[in-house]
Amino acid sequence: MNNKPRVVVIVGRPNVGKSAIFNRLAGGRIAIVHAQSGVTRDRLMREVTWRDERFELIDTGGLCCMDKKTVRDHIEAGIEKQVSVALEDAAVAILVVDIEAGIVPMDNEVAALLRKSGIFTVVAANKADIPEKDHGSDEFTQIGRAVYPVSALHNRGFDSLMKTVVAALPETENTTITNPLRVAIVGHPNVGKSSYINRLLRSDRVIVSNIPGTTRDSIDIPFIVGNGDQARRYVLIDTAGMRKVGKIDSSVERFSHFRSMKSVENADVTVLVLDAISGMTSQDKKIAASILENQKGCVVLINKWDISEITQKKYGPTIFHAMPFMAHCPVVFMSAKTGYNIRKTVEAIDHVAAQIDATIPTGILNKTILDAYERTQPHGVKGRRLKIFYATQVGRCPVRFRLVVNDPRLVYPEYKSYLVRRIREKFGLEGAPIILQFKSRSRKTKC
Repeated sequence: MNNKPRVVVIVGRPNVGKSAIFNRLAGGRIAIVHAQSGVTRDRLMREVTWRDERFELIDTGGLCCMDKKTVRDHIEAGIEKQVSVALEDAAVAILVVDIEAGIVPMDNEVAALLRKSGIFTVVAANKADIPEKDHGSDEFTQIGRAVYPVSALHNRGFDSLMKTVVAALPETENTTITNPLRVAIVGHPNVGKSSYINRLLRSDRVIVSNIPGTTRDSIDIPFIVGNGDQARRYVLIDTAGMRKVGKIDSSVERFSHFRSMKSVENADVTVLVLDAISGMTSQDKKIAASILENQKGCVVLINKWDISEITQKKYGPTIFHAMPFMAHCPVVFMSAKTGYNIRKTVEAIDHVAAQIDATIPTGILNKTILDAYERTQPHGVKGRRLKIFYATQVGRCPVRFRLVVNDPRLVYPEYKSYLVRRIREKFGLEGAPIILQFKSRSRKTKC
């Protein structure tokens, strides 16, 4: 158990409410704008904070769906394969059952597979919408020792369930205690970077002025998100405004620009601050391009929203039209002056920090990649077609995946972009760059 990551997997037969419980435990979604509508829906994986404890939650919605026409042996083999994929890297399993339907044969089969795997399991008897239904959970004790009546619809019973789940999670080292994540606040002069930090920290530790160029050097400020052992430690870096290189007219400003660029290079997460009134500028695009080039996580903040006369619905698409290469980044409309949405900016930064450090279970990653390949196969190149054999994650910060294929030369940019989109649809990774590496399958030579 000590070697397992802090991962909780939700399993069970179809139509018992697995995805509803997944969404309930994941809590409210971050109020961010995305280039794609519905971008936070149908996720397989999400970081969850429950009573100051952080862990990854995996939904296996649809994985155990069976075709009634399939022969029995194939059904059993399919169930075992799919559940095994979900359990590969999990420390705890939540077996979801339907308290109204009672035990059915499929519940017994999934429970047997969980016992065989040896994973710590709790049973969530869902659809206990009123207290009078709670007694129906008693019959499920034959498939699990810890049974909890819950209702995803009415948010009942989760405190007791999650107390047991969290207690069973393995301890893990919080690396941010000794190595805080670095967050660089960047943007062109006078967009409100220092004002934002002052509002965030409720202090005047950074000089604020309406004169462009007041911040001449990068300033490091410790910051913590969360409570307890799993709270993430950050260092906020307030950088000097990044003007166009051709307009830099002094050695001091040139050095400040250099330091700001180095702050981006050394950051884990960047916060690109834009001015809601002046709108997107060519310099904003250049700063965004440098963030992308350095493969950094990114959150886009639209400051001075308190004095903007444009709606978020109209403003949002213009950002991604101007910077389509940043469409994966969350956008938060805020006001450093009034404090509007300041808390949501913190949630977005913390969310992106989790995404750039995410570890995707190998089994589910391969299923996602191979499903994407089956759904849309690449066109041939000179009579040959790309084949994908398997995928594995080989790095974090940024997230890097290695795909073993028949010939990397058959991968064209459009298909690479398609695979990245499919990965984001399943795992989110908002604000995090995704690096795909393609490698030929090695062949052993015969002696």
